[in-house]
This record gives sequence, C-alpha cells and structure tokens, in this order.
Amino acid sequence: MLTVDLGAVARNTRALADRAGTAALMAVVKADGFGLGAPDVARTALAHGATRLGVTSLQEALDLRTAGIGAPLLSWLNAVDADWDAALAADVDVAVPSRDHLAAVAAAARATGRTARLHLHLDTGLARDGAEPPAWADLCRAARRAELRGTVRVVGVMGHLARADEPGDPANAIGRARFARGVSVARAAGLRPRLRHLAATAATLVDPASRHTMVRVGAGLAGIDPSGTTTLADPVTLTAPVVSVRRVPAGTPVGYGGTWTAARARRLALLPVGYADGLPRLASGTAEVLLRGRRVPIVGRISMDQVVLDLGPAETTGPLATVAPGDVATVIGPAGPTVADWAHWSGLLPHEVLTGLGTRPTRVVRPAPPTPVLRSLP
Repeated sequence: MLTVDLGAVARNTRALADRAGTAALMAVVKADGFGLGAPDVARTALAHGATRLGVTSLQEALDLRTAGIGAPLLSWLNAVDADWDAALAADVDVAVPSRDHLAAVAAAARATGRTARLHLHLDTGLARDGAEPPAWADLCRAARRAELRGTVRVVGVMGHLARADEPGDPANAIGRARFARGVSVARAAGLRPRLRHLAATAATLVDPASRHTMVRVGAGLAGIDPSGTTTLADPVTLTAPVVSVRRVPAGTPVGYGGTWTAARARRLALLPVGYADGLPRLASGTAEVLLRGRRVPIVGRISMDQVVLDLGPAETTGPLATVAPGDVATVIGPAGPTVADWAHWSGLLPHEVLTGLGTRPTRVVRPAPPTPVLRSLP
C-alpha cells in the first residue's frame, strides 16, 4: 500500500513559502507531482501558500485543467510544434526559449484571437533549455515587437541554477549574474516582466539573492531538499505484507544469481514488492525495511515483484522470531527507511526514487488539514 500524506505537503509548502519571504511561490507539480499525484499536490499547495503552478509539458498543464484546477499555470518545456492553440484556450502561460518558439506561439495567438502570456527563458549555465546568452537580446526585441502587435504579453523571465544544491559553488554566482543581465536586457528592449524566477527548491532554502519576485518549488513539496540543509516532511509511506516465512539451512542461496547465501540456518520472510513498484534494484544487498520496530535487511537481489528479508538465525528469540504471514513491513516511510535512505543505498537521487514509485500498490491519500499549517524553518 502506498499512502500519500497531503498534510506533509501542506507543511512543506507553508515552510517554503515562509523561507521565500516576499517572493511568490510557484508549486511545481511536474512528473505527476513528483509521483504524489499532481492534482492533489497542486490543490494542497495552493491552499497552503502557493499562488501559481508550474509543469514542464503542455500535456501536464492540460491534465490539471481537466482536473478542474484553474490557478495560474506555467508550462516551460515544449517542442516548437506543440499545441499552442490548446495552451491558449486553457489559459496556460508558456515559456519561450527561442525565436522559433516565439513565432509559433505568436502565430497561434493571431489565429485564435487571444493574447499569449509568455515567460522568456534564459539559459543561465546549464546548456539545456533556455535561450543562449548571445541570442537573448534578439529574442527580447522580437518579443517586444510581438507585444506591440498585441499577440503576446511577456509576464515573466526565468532561468535555473546549475549547482544550487552546492551553495558556495562559483557557478551559482555566475548564474545569478547572467540572470540579472538578462533581466536588464529585457528591460532595455522595453519589456516589463513582473515575474522573475530563478530559484528552485535548493536556492529557495539557501540562496536569498536568487529569489527575485518568485521561486519555483517542486522537490521541496515532496520532502526533498537537494541542498541537504533542511529537514522537510516525508509524505510517502510504502508498506507490504509478509506473505510467507521459511527456515533455510546454512548454504542456501537467495534470489537470482545467488548473490547472498545463508552462512548458517536462518529465517527468511517474503514481501510482494519489487522494482516494478519502484524499489531500485541497485539497492540490492544494502537496503532494509522496518518490521516489528526493527530494521531488517533485504537479502539477495531485488526482483520485479518480491524481496526476501533476513529475520535472523533460525533459533533466535525476540520480536523477529515470531514474524508471521500478515505482518506488515514499512518499506518506505517517515520513520524509515526514508526515500533518502533508498537513494543512498542505490546511488540515485531521492527524486528518482520518489518519481519511480509504481502504480501497482493500492494508493491511499490522506487529506491535508483544511486550514494552513504554520511552520517556520530554522
């Protein structure tokens, strides 16, 4: 069973909004709200301090509109030939990283008789999405011409820091400077973007100089702080029942490839959960679960559908000696093992673990309190 605690999302939203200070908070709910359910996370965040929503793809934006969410919404990663007509009809702001994108959006605006709201996207140091700095001035001038024709309105300028999770890295100062120059160039072209956003979760927490008029927070809503400086609430609990318990003699190999062999007689338990449910196979040999209040190691390789637990020596006593089918293990949870633990065991990012949780487990969503949950970060 996968339980999503929206109360934790609410606490994280309020805490991050407090840390953002005077900057508005955009709740980023891409990748299905980091695996938690985009509509649920969006509604919770909006009720507890966020004023806008952000996603990458236009389809994600349209899905939120279909879910009945009408809050201001930005989509920032789309091909030139995306369905801009649909974006305009759904009242979605779009990011523009190139002259080609600008021309396509402006054409859709002319065809539909609507004015497109744009966030010009500047590459501030990742060499990914966003206009390259040499092309920025030309993009700004073209956007201003489109504004004067009434087809678009530039409401924002956005960028992203390459190493915000490393607060002292010089790349962050370079990124901030590039963004500041980009805003100045936009103003010189006659644009007046009210929303200026560079900071994501890590920078929101540790880099006040990057906050500007708005911050974009996604991972933080889901309890992940890439900077490692702040404890946020974990919203996910994954549990699985013990389906069988067996006693094996010394020398018994476990799982594919026999990567673990019982050195002496042991008791083993089987859980019906595996990498199809999001458990990284890379964590084989190091991962643990919580059972009867004890950390219990997973032994052998993590399979698609199952893992084996080492309950200890066959003749042992104590809480694990009476584990039986039907007992429930916590595979991931706030009390541990956490998403961060699984990331450490597998050498992955917490983001990868969280967004990789499968759809097979029965999902239970615990609602957030009806009023804002106040919490201040240290």
